[in-house]
Amino acid sequence: MQYSIGVEYALHCLVYLIPSEATIGIKELAFFQGIPETYLSKVFTKLSRAGIVTSVPGVKGGFKLARTPDEISFWDVVEAVEGKKPAFQCQNIKDKGYLYRNNDCSDCSVSTGACSINLVMLEAEETMQNYLRSKKLSWLDEELDRVLPTQARLDTRAFFGKKQ
Repeated sequence: MQYSIGVEYALHCLVYLIPSEATIGIKELAFFQGIPETYLSKVFTKLSRAGIVTSVPGVKGGFKLARTPDEISFWDVVEAVEGKKPAFQCQNIKDKGYLYRNNDCSDCSVSTGACSINLVMLEAEETMQNYLRSKKLSWLDEELDRVLPTQARLDTRAFFGKKQ
């Protein structure tokens, strides 16, 4: 399973929104990340629809967090950017096998000998989702303070503070 790079850009950009109530525009975020504004706009549209960020109109407008960093998990961001479709999509390939061609197994949510693979994959995905739900933006902000040079964090905040 692989998430798009949009998830990584979203998490980085959301961290930049943490230090203050000031809004940051897509133009500044895209420039700082070195990516096209149009691409980042699409990511932020998804984040906005999910209630993670809110758009502030006007000259000093842009985006700000719609919830506190303690209320936004990595999984919230993944689900907003990637959608709610499970990573493993049961295709009922057993139906093509000789023994099952005439059986109905359209419901892969119930444990049968033929659907055990799907149930294991769904359980594994749920475990991963729970782990990502336990990691919040506030944790990421603290972790970046711990692992990045202090000057890098100060320079980042200063870059986005120019707008204020």
